[in-house]
Amino acid sequence: MKPIAKKNDSLVTQFILMGLIDEPKLQLPLFFLFLVNYTVTVVGNMSLIVLIFLNSHLHTPMYFFLFNLSFIDFCYSFVFTPKMLMSFVSERNIISFAGCMTQLFFFCFFVNSECYVLTVMAYDRYVAICQPLLYTVVMSRRVCSLLMLGSYLLGFAGALVHTGCMIRLNFCDSNLINHYMCDIFPLLQLSCSSTYVNELVSSVVVGTVVIVSSLIIFISYALILYNVVHMSSAQGWSKAMSTCGSHIVTVGLFYGFGLLTHIKPSTAGALGEGKFLSVFYTFGVPMLNPLIYSFRNKDVKLALKRTLKRITN
Repeated sequence: MKPIAKKNDSLVTQFILMGLIDEPKLQLPLFFLFLVNYTVTVVGNMSLIVLIFLNSHLHTPMYFFLFNLSFIDFCYSFVFTPKMLMSFVSERNIISFAGCMTQLFFFCFFVNSECYVLTVMAYDRYVAICQPLLYTVVMSRRVCSLLMLGSYLLGFAGALVHTGCMIRLNFCDSNLINHYMCDIFPLLQLSCSSTYVNELVSSVVVGTVVIVSSLIIFISYALILYNVVHMSSAQGWSKAMSTCGSHIVTVGLFYGFGLLTHIKPSTAGALGEGKFLSVFYTFGVPMLNPLIYSFRNKDVKLALKRTLKRITN
């Protein structure tokens, strides 16, 4: 817990983002590397959104959720990537206090929302495999819409709590953020007021989201596995696994890198390591998601062929 700031401290009105690495020779190569990543992320997710929208055979609950997942990843990349690219080509990457809080809000909003969408997708796969006869009833259009609305509302509430707690802190003296974006722990390191409430709230909110969503995903796949083991048809077993494979890979990447990144760093060195780990989480996952679902999915490949045929004819 940090001491409370003195009244005569001058408050910070802007921050300087240090970026990923302080090595002049690597700035330009890294700029082009992350520019390629940004382009692939935007084009990949936008392509998946357009394919799902234009092809009626993809208008099912599974692809409705995938549509929202791609939409979140598409928006998510705009939150921090432009500032990240600026850090490679400018001497000082400055962001205002209001801009920093806005970036933090949308970062938390899209991360939390994606967490809930992945949870809903696991439940959808459970219903499709374990209760196929009731699938159209259980996963009706109204239910799917409510599940997505709930995911966004919960994501909004979580982001509001994190940002609200951050705004109440005082920032004085140092304004140098050891990161390429405004994340929770790097900002807490700069606060000259008590961060106890922020750390407690962050732990409770993140812990609740991770535990609840992980439990639902685990139970869904445990029931799917139980059902698959008792399938007499090898074709049915193969189909069940193919529909779940992409989601399992996505969940593994999202939660794996996410947990490694957001486990509270206890030292400055650990904070620096967390910054590099977050690269895989913030840049890798949104880029890989559309690739994972495209390469492993026959319906998406068919939709791509049909769309290209419409364009060329």
